[in-house]
Amino acid sequence: MSVGEFSFRLAGPGDSDTVAELFYLCDLHYWGERAPPAEAMREHVRNRVMVEAATTEILLIEQEGKALGFASFSVLYPAPDLGGALYLKDLFTRSETRGRGAGEAVMRALAGIAVERGCCRFDWTAEDHNPRAMAFYDNLGAQRITEKVYYRFDGDRLKEFASKSDR
Repeated sequence: MSVGEFSFRLAGPGDSDTVAELFYLCDLHYWGERAPPAEAMREHVRNRVMVEAATTEILLIEQEGKALGFASFSVLYPAPDLGGALYLKDLFTRSETRGRGAGEAVMRALAGIAVERGCCRFDWTAEDHNPRAMAFYDNLGAQRITEKVYYRFDGDRLKEFASKSDR
């Protein structure tokens, strides 16, 4: 599928190295020195992300055969009216691609996937300390959902909570 000058395709088994490189660049962008090493990311992508039973899909953003970024997403159920909800986990483009319309193009491509798959909504989150992202999504015309609160267990709290279950 194409939107403007960009093409999009779902990553397949042969794309592990490309996905790993993009994930690594994404982590460097957000976490800097705290990002895991590139080789560890390649191993992670091979063993956890690009596997047959994966529940997350990766939409690659390309131009002339070069991977410029990705969107990771899942379709979740249930949702209103017997539809699904496409949930965007991450959207990332290489720095040289930003400001060229790739973000809007991938959001339109994801909206198309949502419609094709019978989804009734397309959801995502943005950090409240990322005004560029929020302005981008506002400019797309997306509705801010203020009545939802986002919760998380992570790190040691996740392990502690899981260890107290009645298994």
